Amino acid sequence: MATVGIVFSGTNKSRMECLELPDHPFFFATQFHPEFKSRPTRPSPPYLGFVEACRANKRTK
Repeated sequence: MATVGIVFSGTNKSRMECLELPDHPFFFATQFHPEFKSRPTRPSPPYLGFVEACRANKRTK
């Protein structure tokens, strides 16, 4: 579902769990805590996405 540039990319029944702004280099909001699943050798997907977005943004500047 997209409304005014906001994408609710993850839901649990009728509750919003993840929100993204597609026009932003990296904007990701969650209701859950991905940091609890992250480990030094196995970072969670949101953290990997953040690092990848930072690297891509640095290359373009």
